[in-house]
Amino acid sequence: MQELLAIDEALALVLERVEPLPAEAVRVAAAAGRVLAAPASAAVALPPFASSAMDGYAVRAADVPATLPVVARIAAGRPAPRALAPDETMAIATGGVVPEGADAVIPIEYVVEHDNDVEFPAAVDVGANVRPRGGDVRAGEPVVDGGVRLGPAQLGALSAAGIAEVACARRPRAAVLTTGTELRSPGEPLAAGQVYEANGTILAAALAAAGADVDVLPPVPDDEDAHRRALERGLGADVLVSSGGVSVGPHDLVREVSRSLGVEEVFWRVAVKPGKPIAFGVRGRTLVFGLPGNPVSSLVGFELFVRPAVLALQGLRDPGPHFHVGRLVIGLRRNEGRDELVRARSSVDSEGVVLEPLRGQESHMIARAAAADALVFVPRGAGELAAGEPARFLRLS
Repeated sequence: MQELLAIDEALALVLERVEPLPAEAVRVAAAAGRVLAAPASAAVALPPFASSAMDGYAVRAADVPATLPVVARIAAGRPAPRALAPDETMAIATGGVVPEGADAVIPIEYVVEHDNDVEFPAAVDVGANVRPRGGDVRAGEPVVDGGVRLGPAQLGALSAAGIAEVACARRPRAAVLTTGTELRSPGEPLAAGQVYEANGTILAAALAAAGADVDVLPPVPDDEDAHRRALERGLGADVLVSSGGVSVGPHDLVREVSRSLGVEEVFWRVAVKPGKPIAFGVRGRTLVFGLPGNPVSSLVGFELFVRPAVLALQGLRDPGPHFHVGRLVIGLRRNEGRDELVRARSSVDSEGVVLEPLRGQESHMIARAAAADALVFVPRGAGELAAGEPARFLRLS
C-alpha cells in the first residue's frame, strides 16, 4: 500500500501542479479580495501637491518669531491665491495647498490672533506640518506589488494614487460535488440511514472566501454512472472538490471513476488526522481534490491543501497555509503515526493567544466544530504537547 505522505510533501505536490490563471482588467472599486497580477503604479504623485497637515498658518520659517499680517485664507480643495511673500502669512486648513514661498505651517493653537494679524511666539523648523508633494509615493512608482490580495488598505492606496483599473488574476471557477446515497438536503424528512448534507455548504463557503466562483453540483448517489456524469461536469472547472467516496469501501467510487475520466492521481492518503484518505489529481489544468466524507476531515483537507491551491491559482505570493502561535490550556497527546489538527477555541490574554481544545474531536462531530475558530497542529511523535507550551495553529475563517 502507498506510504502516507507528510503534509508538507503533499502540499508541495499540489502547488507544483498549479498554473496561475490569466489576468483580466478589474475596476478598483470592484477589486476587493482579488489578487494583483502585476504591480500597480501611481498615476499621480501622492500627495499631488504640498499640503498642510494641520489647521494653522503658512509661513516662511525665517520670518518667525514675529507678528505677521494675514493676507489670505486657503480652504481645502482650493488653490492658493498667490505665492507667499516675506513677512506675511496665510491661514490654511488641513489638506490645503501650501502656497509657493511658504515652507512651514504653524498650528492654530500655537499662535495668538489679533484681528488680521497673528503673533508667532516661537521659531519653527523648515518643513514643519507640511506634507511634501510625492512624500507618500511619486508618479510612476509602485503602490501595491503583484501577488498581493487586495483589502481595504490596498484599495484605498490605489484609489488615492489615481488608479481606476488594475490587472488581476481571473477568479478560479470551482465545482463542489458531494457523494453518498444517504445524503438529503436540510429541510427534507430523513428516512432510516439518511443524514443531512453539510459538506457542500462547508466547501462552497470556504471556496468563495478564498476568491473562487463556485458551482455546487447536486449530490450524487453511490452509482457509477451518476458519479461519471457529475465528475465529468465538474472537470470543466479550474478546481473540482468532491467529498466522500475516496476510501476503500465498496461504494467509494470517486477515485476509480476519476481515473476512467483521465484524471492523473498525484497522491492518495496523507499522514494527517482527521483527513487521511485525501486524494489529489489533475486533468489538464484542472485541479481535482477528493476529500473524505466526514465533515471535519473535509474541512481540515480544505484548509491544508485546497485553500492554498485556490490562492496560488490567483497568483498570491504566499498562499499558505499560514500557521500562528498560541499557548495551550491543556495538554494534547501526540499521535505516533500522523500529524493531528485539533479543533480549539482561541482567546487573547496579556501574554498572547490562548488555545482551548474542544471536547469531542471525532471527525464526524461537525456541530461541536461550530464552536471552533482554530485548528491546533499537533506534530506526530511520542509524548504530548504540555499545557502552557507554545503550539502552532490555523485560524478558521
